[in-house]
Amino acid sequence: MAVTAATVTGTAAAAPGSGVRAAATGSTAAVNWDACTKAEVAGVPADQVQQYSCARYRVPIDHDDASLGTIDLALMKRAAKVPGRRIGSLFLNPGGPGGSGLGMPKRGAKYFQPQVLDRFDLIGFDPRGVGASNPLRCFTTAEDAHDVKLGQIPVPISRAEISAAMASFRDYGEFCRRNAGTLLDHMSTRDVVRDLDTLRAAVGDKQLSFAGFSYGTLIGATYAAMFPQQTRAIVIDGNVDPDLRTNDGVTYDIARAQGFEIALDGFLKRCAQAGKACAFGSGDPRAKFDELRDHLRGEPITLPGGARFDLGALTDTTSGALYSPDRFPSLAQVLQQAYDVLHPTVQSQKQRNPDVKPLIAALRAQNTHADTHPDSPYTADDSYYGVNCADKPMGIGPNQVPGIAAKAERQSPTFGRGQVFTDIAACSTWPSAKTSDPYRGPWQAHTANPVLVVSNFYDPATQYRFGRRMAAELGNSRLLSVDAFGHCILGDAKGVDEAATAYLIELKVPADGQVFQPDTQPFGTPERT
Repeated sequence: MAVTAATVTGTAAAAPGSGVRAAATGSTAAVNWDACTKAEVAGVPADQVQQYSCARYRVPIDHDDASLGTIDLALMKRAAKVPGRRIGSLFLNPGGPGGSGLGMPKRGAKYFQPQVLDRFDLIGFDPRGVGASNPLRCFTTAEDAHDVKLGQIPVPISRAEISAAMASFRDYGEFCRRNAGTLLDHMSTRDVVRDLDTLRAAVGDKQLSFAGFSYGTLIGATYAAMFPQQTRAIVIDGNVDPDLRTNDGVTYDIARAQGFEIALDGFLKRCAQAGKACAFGSGDPRAKFDELRDHLRGEPITLPGGARFDLGALTDTTSGALYSPDRFPSLAQVLQQAYDVLHPTVQSQKQRNPDVKPLIAALRAQNTHADTHPDSPYTADDSYYGVNCADKPMGIGPNQVPGIAAKAERQSPTFGRGQVFTDIAACSTWPSAKTSDPYRGPWQAHTANPVLVVSNFYDPATQYRFGRRMAAELGNSRLLSVDAFGHCILGDAKGVDEAATAYLIELKVPADGQVFQPDTQPFGTPERT
């Protein structure tokens, strides 16, 4: 597959407030599309394969210093089904950070109505440092990664666990400093957006159409702020608070934990309303959950079938299920199984061997690297922290992390401590946290068309308040609120999908103040109209 070099020219005007010139169509090297490999189009029906093409596109590691070298970005295109009515390209990002967007065009029908697929080329790409785009790797062997990450338990409580976690993150950072190379200092969202603008010009589009989910909303917001004149239509679903995330990482992550608490409370209330349809619905689900969590904070339990269930397992299982309402019934079953161990009844004694497969599937594998051989290649990437720690200023030292975790746990009893020891602890020791150059604002986007901001009331990972802040900070925006659970909603709420379709194709801005409903409700609750 051909590799093309990007030529960023000075013919386009600098974006207001960013000091960065936009890439110019016509003088930026074009993407050289070619046939995708069988692996790349795996799962695509045979009669649709001809719609897909793939490419590698070369961009500078530092858009302001060519001497640092280049990296190649991996792209996939799903051509518009009706070429004669093609509007342009629709770039996609799934979030993460560190999520691979390369295969997103294959899932286009999940997120977009047929009219969008008819009229846009869907373009997915792995951002720099992610997946097939020059992955950022802190380790050279899987054995090293396994040894370093052993101490990173989900919810460290004891002094020994906290010390092990902090030592693990310190060692993680040291491996990154030694092995990740120059790219480590150029993983911020600003860098990703510079790449995206180059790709926009390279496919021949004068303006960008983009759909981003979760962390991808920061990409969309940053693009609109840095390149407002090159912005055509941006749909962002499951929104971060861009100003808080890029200016105060500690406060942002503590607020993020609060979003999970809001979603959990909503789940427990809906479970109680559902009655027998929710396996955890008898009695007071809120009180039962709190009792279970408080017990596991002191000691784990053993579930029927032998599965060990500790505080980390409860936190991970619950947070994972809150991302998607279709997992709620399984979560309820898991919670009731665990609660029955604490309070065995005649009924539960009769069911001593319930199916624990939903629990096992939800838990992280305890021995993911148990079969790792010495010096086996490290094939993962470390882009999650590479981006997060570049974008989020923490302004603290590692010695402050335990105190912050204790405070976060008081505010968010189920998720606060785990959130601190997922993001804040890592970024407090990350080698490039102080040397990266992220975009921190201003966020007011003077775009030709408002940015479409979509946010669920009970989104755990990006709480609804973040969506409201995103809309306010961008200024020229339109907020679509959805009375729904789960993280992101495009493809699962007909009203939102119709509004997004009209916006992307006709640039029709939906009416302000609308609240939409999801297509389905948890536990089979009838859809409200």
